[in-house]
Amino acid sequence: MTTAEILAAFPRYSALIVGDICLDRRCIYDPAAAELSRETKLPRLGVVSSEVSPGGGGTVGNNLASLGITRLAVLGAIGEDGFAWELTRSLNSRGISTDLLVRASEVPTFTYTKLINATTGEEDQPRVDYINARPLPASVEKQVLVHLDNFAETFDVLFVSDQAETKQGGVVTPAVRERLLRIAESDRDKVVWVDSRVRVERFQKMTLKPNEQEADAASIGLFGDVDYQRLRAHAGSRLMFVTKGAQGVLVVEDTGETMVPARTVEHPVDICGAGDSFSAGAAMALAITGSATEAARFGNLIASITIMKHGTGTASPAEVLAAARE
Repeated sequence: MTTAEILAAFPRYSALIVGDICLDRRCIYDPAAAELSRETKLPRLGVVSSEVSPGGGGTVGNNLASLGITRLAVLGAIGEDGFAWELTRSLNSRGISTDLLVRASEVPTFTYTKLINATTGEEDQPRVDYINARPLPASVEKQVLVHLDNFAETFDVLFVSDQAETKQGGVVTPAVRERLLRIAESDRDKVVWVDSRVRVERFQKMTLKPNEQEADAASIGLFGDVDYQRLRAHAGSRLMFVTKGAQGVLVVEDTGETMVPARTVEHPVDICGAGDSFSAGAAMALAITGSATEAARFGNLIASITIMKHGTGTASPAEVLAAARE
């Protein structure tokens, strides 16, 4: 299928993003406004403006909305705090349903805060992230599982966003992984696309999308060596996409491995969120075309556009068509 044909099919498909739905905050600080705190005498940064956007699994949703998915929802857990309000508003403004988000006061809203120098435009201060260092409360997990049972089958494509790097993990608990396995087993034609930072080998019989570092770490941890085919087989996955940055994507399936080169881009502006934009494009293209290499090509095309934008950028259909013509 051509790029135009794939894009034309997007509005006919629906997608559900399950897992860690986060808030990205870009806070612009003025170095000239820095001074010592009167009370503590510690250095103070003066933030003069900020902007927010969906992060984590929300970044995938942001990309899908930009590409034309009309029925799109997120399923995860957020707090009852100001960040939750900002995240909900940010998602809804993009046409992403938040009806399946579980809200609980015991859970902090997973938030990434980046401090950007107003003079240089660079992120040059330590990040301030709000994370959940405790296991997901049983009552919240139960609601997530109920939503999965009731709604997962009504969506064409499931995205799993396992962003939490703490030992306890985030929303995608062992019980949630088990329920996702049941869903994948019950409908082998449904694309269940997994992006997990530190637990990719624990997801069984789903389509896996680790980056090179994540795949290598999982493989070495299991086998003492890098062996992508063995990692794929261990997970019982028919397909694994290993993203390799500017090189492109290695498609790993039982018939062999195929390297799909990236679209060449000079001087990327910001590679943050490139994996999420790849996932958004590739998973939908896989559902539409049934071709792993076509999915990788389309995902690479989307990522080549978003890395030329500040923050976690998106690609519009018009931009995708223009890039495909180059």
